[in-house]
Amino acid sequence: MAIVPRPCREVVAIVDFCGVKATIGTDIGRAAELLRAGEVVAIPTETVYGLAANAYDGSAVLKIFQAKQRPAFDPLIVHVHSMEQMREVVSFLDCARNDTARNDTGKEAEALMKEFWPGPLTLVLPKSDRVPDLVTSGLDTVAVRMPAHPIALELLRSLEFPLAAPSANPFGYVSPTTAQHVADQLGGKIKYILDGGPCTIGVESTIIGWEAHLSRLDFSHAPRAAKSRYANARHDKWVLYRPGGTPVGDIEAVIGQVGVARKQVLPASPGMLESHYAPRKPVYIGDVQALLKEHAGKRVAVIAFTEKHDAWRTEVLSPTGDPAEAARHLFAALRSLDASDAEVILAEVFPQEGLGTAINDRLRRASAKRA
Repeated sequence: MAIVPRPCREVVAIVDFCGVKATIGTDIGRAAELLRAGEVVAIPTETVYGLAANAYDGSAVLKIFQAKQRPAFDPLIVHVHSMEQMREVVSFLDCARNDTARNDTGKEAEALMKEFWPGPLTLVLPKSDRVPDLVTSGLDTVAVRMPAHPIALELLRSLEFPLAAPSANPFGYVSPTTAQHVADQLGGKIKYILDGGPCTIGVESTIIGWEAHLSRLDFSHAPRAAKSRYANARHDKWVLYRPGGTPVGDIEAVIGQVGVARKQVLPASPGMLESHYAPRKPVYIGDVQALLKEHAGKRVAVIAFTEKHDAWRTEVLSPTGDPAEAARHLFAALRSLDASDAEVILAEVFPQEGLGTAINDRLRRASAKRA
């Protein structure tokens, strides 16, 4: 039975863009009404704000691509409220070459869901026929997760369908972690922004998927002592498409080794494009002291982990050295510096472990040259 959300008439703000008004509010019922009508709505999650539409309605999903100016070859993540709803979205029937592998994959997927859902982990699995090709960019797999945000879950439980929802920002730009971030970028293109406060994780979900192709596996992220063991392991296994809010080490503690999907011409999953999460100002990641010398004479802003630098401006993400706090503040810092008078943004390399891996991934993609 669907849960009917309490009506809420509190409106936080009205944002006017060229005569088009985007409402920022907290009315879950209003958001559900618009989604049932085939509209797109910005919703909060624990990772970043998403731009949501009925995942079973191709016409509604098309509006996501139009609002974001997102290329059709970049698939979306489908958000569900339960493992039962997940089973409507995916199919394990074709996920392996034999019954043993299929059963292993299904058991491991369920183990991951029980351990990490709701939470910032997305699984890429064979899709069911109910999911339109537009959602998956024509792939026979679908990315699916269960968000940990209470408002997102209440909204999903009130609906009769799952939600396709990439980040609620123009394609390639810095992801939003507050409702106001969404309004600043997409306020003139959508009718409603469901406000759930600042995102508690601050970077997107980790994405892993099951693959049976040896040529697409890469264990370069593994410790040196383990690489030979990984190289001799069976390869119809799980691979990493994007590091994120769930550390890979935690995932490997549940299902064993996870490879890294190799680069492909077209993405096999959301979040795989080389240039992504990028401000408009140039970003450089590396040895900040060396980079400061290289950019001497410019207004230089720095994104730092724990300590300020002798620069025009420094955004310290976590004075206490907490990677979770740093991840939570990363995108807001990038947005703030992009809106400043800085000419260039420099970023430290963070410790390459846990959430530091996800932070480095976002900074590397932010610094990549756009096509």
